[in-house]
Amino acid sequence: MTLERLHAIETPSLAVPLIQLDAVRLTLMSAAGPVDILRGIDLAVEPGETLGLVGPSGSGKSTLLSVMAGLEKPTSGTVTVAGAQLDTLDEDRLARFRRDNVGIVFQSFHLIPTMSAIENVAIPLELAGDRDAWDKARAELELVGLGHRTDHYPAQLSGGEQQRVALARAVVASPKILFADEPTGNLDGKTGETIIDLLFDLRRTRGATLVLVTHDASLAARCDRRVRLADGSVVVDEAVA
Repeated sequence: MTLERLHAIETPSLAVPLIQLDAVRLTLMSAAGPVDILRGIDLAVEPGETLGLVGPSGSGKSTLLSVMAGLEKPTSGTVTVAGAQLDTLDEDRLARFRRDNVGIVFQSFHLIPTMSAIENVAIPLELAGDRDAWDKARAELELVGLGHRTDHYPAQLSGGEQQRVALARAVVASPKILFADEPTGNLDGKTGETIIDLLFDLRRTRGATLVLVTHDASLAARCDRRVRLADGSVVVDEAVA
């Protein structure tokens, strides 16, 4: 056995986190002066992991998700996601990063009201120049149970149906990371459970990493790991039993 082979056995390679935050701070100005939203966050998320971000309103959960997704730039610190250092990228490069790596599901759906369900789902693929955008969008809508609603506009869909469209749009480009910010916040309990089941099923079948913001303790308990924030700081980081 060669020395190189022996060394490789004795010192196995370590996985590189898909998301790495180091000393991330975000301060915003208000009429009363500067407000510290994030206060020195250190966090690593492994490929394929499901992470639940919990904490009281105003603790910084949604802001932290936005920083990881490249929607918000930190005041200081480094944010490295899928090999890209987001805090150094301009808006155009951040947009391309999100297009190629990220799917996002919001509480308020964020569908384009003048576009049909299939048009909303096809948008990420069309922006990437995918010639099969419409066929793939139709297939995703079938997977979320809306194959019969492809030509309906958001105003013609129930809240649960709109969130299904948003889920289909988030996964249609097979992103490395799915971000979900209170995805059941505008839905009744039964509909919300259905959406969450779909979200976890889609994540599992695509092999994506999931970062989920929620107030629901039972929902956070479905994740591999739970991170609790308070006043912009991580106060608990634990594996879910």
